[in-house]
Amino acid sequence: MRVIEISDNPGREEPEPSFKFIGNVHGDEPVGRELLILLANWLCDNYVKDPLAKLIVENVHLHILPSMNPDGFALKRRGNANNVDLNRDFPDQFFAVNNVEDERQPETKAIMRWLRRIKFTASASLHGGALVANYPWDGTQNKRKEYYACPDDQTFQFLASVYSRSHYNMSLSQEFPGGITNGAAWYPIYGGMQDWNYIHAGCFELTLEISDNKWPNASELSTIWEYNRMSMLKLVATVAKTGVHGRIFSSDNGKPLPAFIAIKGINHTIKAGERFADYHRLLLPGEKYQVMASMPGYKSKSTTIVLDEEATTLDFILEPEGSRVAKILETECDCSGNSKSRVEMADIFAHPNLEVSLIVIVVLVFLFLLLRRRLHMNPKQRPLSGPKGATVV
Repeated sequence: MRVIEISDNPGREEPEPSFKFIGNVHGDEPVGRELLILLANWLCDNYVKDPLAKLIVENVHLHILPSMNPDGFALKRRGNANNVDLNRDFPDQFFAVNNVEDERQPETKAIMRWLRRIKFTASASLHGGALVANYPWDGTQNKRKEYYACPDDQTFQFLASVYSRSHYNMSLSQEFPGGITNGAAWYPIYGGMQDWNYIHAGCFELTLEISDNKWPNASELSTIWEYNRMSMLKLVATVAKTGVHGRIFSSDNGKPLPAFIAIKGINHTIKAGERFADYHRLLLPGEKYQVMASMPGYKSKSTTIVLDEEATTLDFILEPEGSRVAKILETECDCSGNSKSRVEMADIFAHPNLEVSLIVIVVLVFLFLLLRRRLHMNPKQRPLSGPKGATVV
């Protein structure tokens, strides 16, 4: 299977969100295959002159797999060369299907290896036979056809709506209000790629049904492309333009920490990247969130943010548990002010890193006092603020 990577630095890992499109999961649904090739061409042709193309190329690593099922396409059938439905071939959260790796199809195993190698923030697979943006969960524990919400249900509704509202007529659907649907409410499936992405790879995947006609005439492709073009572009841009993004560092040496990011009230945790410790957490805009960073061996940190329509940058600096400086300075005082555990000055300065730490503390106190003074300035005297930068906690 061939993948197209579009970026200002293709082939190089960067602290940016990654997005993937997958087409032709089912061999008899070739429209997505054609649209993804058109998308790749459009981005390359318009990178210099179109602001949206420029935003995507410079801020997102976009991966495009036009055909996940080339054998099924050649045979004009749903399944692969072994006549297996690839969208039922992934491990399932509710039932013990596809749990034996050797029994999975080669295409399925290739996708799973791909996601273990690259941390994708979001994804979409393109299908045919309907016109709707589908989001998790795709199955239910009781196998009933009913709405079955995943922990990030509101965020998924937002992402699906980004696609449907930007489409020519998807949001006008009479069958699906707003042109979106919960997968299990439409019809439950098990072993699907969408749910596996979210559970095992932390990737927010949508299943996009982009054409009522599975195999339209070639003359109709240009119209279908125009109907879907802006939807595809805006969905990719969303991973950079919204949500909370940042990096996580250790306080003792400044090294990146591949820590975990959790949101209070949402039972879904993502892991920062190994190399840059960058994270990209998609969330519904316009809400207040408590964001927490944690990693074994370090003290957890949390802060509350109000997420605007635009993306928020939030970096974390985590302190090691039982750090050397903390142990040296730690004293235990009684109510009279007498120290039960006294540290002599000679002992303190015997540690080479402490003098630097004390200088840093003095500088921070000075900056705090300066900031406090600026906040109490007359509004007319206060300098104008520049662009909003990263928040560090």
